[in-house]
Amino acid sequence: MKTINRCALFALIMALTYYTGLQAQTVKVMSYNIRLDHAGDGDNRWDNRKEQLAGQVKFYEPDFMGVQEALPNQMAYLSLQFNNQYDAIGVGRDDGANKGEYSAIFYNTQKYKLLRQSTFWLSETPDVPSTGWDAALNRICTYGLFQDKQNGKKIWVFNTHFDHVGEKARAESAKLILQKIKEVNKDNLPYVLTGDFNLEPDSEPVTIIKQQLTDTKDVADLIFGPEGTFNAFEFTKPVTRRIDYIFVPKSMKVKKYAVLSDSQNCRYLSDHLPVYAELELQ
Repeated sequence: MKTINRCALFALIMALTYYTGLQAQTVKVMSYNIRLDHAGDGDNRWDNRKEQLAGQVKFYEPDFMGVQEALPNQMAYLSLQFNNQYDAIGVGRDDGANKGEYSAIFYNTQKYKLLRQSTFWLSETPDVPSTGWDAALNRICTYGLFQDKQNGKKIWVFNTHFDHVGEKARAESAKLILQKIKEVNKDNLPYVLTGDFNLEPDSEPVTIIKQQLTDTKDVADLIFGPEGTFNAFEFTKPVTRRIDYIFVPKSMKVKKYAVLSDSQNCRYLSDHLPVYAELELQ
């Protein structure tokens, strides 16, 4: 009888271990300021790097990728290159349609179904195209609710690009996004916030965000790549300025964090390096 009980117990433990393993789900997330299509960039202009940038994304195959500085023609190019693997949500920040830069979210349509999407402006009037506080430009945050097609699990993804000038605007933008997350995520679902925050880690707005969220770099089991994310297309200099982030709830496990310094012929694919994280959802 004791032998049977031990065998039964062992079988139960193995079954529970297997079941628990099935419940853990890895989500791959990327944040990428792709640098707007600007003729003044010379050899670093969009037409000279767009093919490699699209290939880089396809190589890493993120489930979700928040992009910043994407102009309408860049959105169209990437959508074409990604074929049926990715779709995107987002609007142009200047008119709420197709004018100006996007802070769009590309998502893997083979794995995820879009349930809800929206964009708000980082301003005192977030529901309409507007410039907030002391910002120099219109700034936005695009977000969506996605459902895993295989297991039905849901996740919110938020993506943004903070102003590069307004100090008050950046602090207020941080507060507004945290408020919006709380407002829409009434079911306490997993979520992620990506973006170019134009701020280094010790800044006040990043501190505000980290009061409620976690910087994936701080808690990842494995970290790889340069310290910084902004390279200014200066290939021969160390990348030390870190202004791009992936934030998650404090309860979420982060398996991997990396800053991807891929290049071609001694040239970066953007003036920002993409940030990549692998998250574990239970």
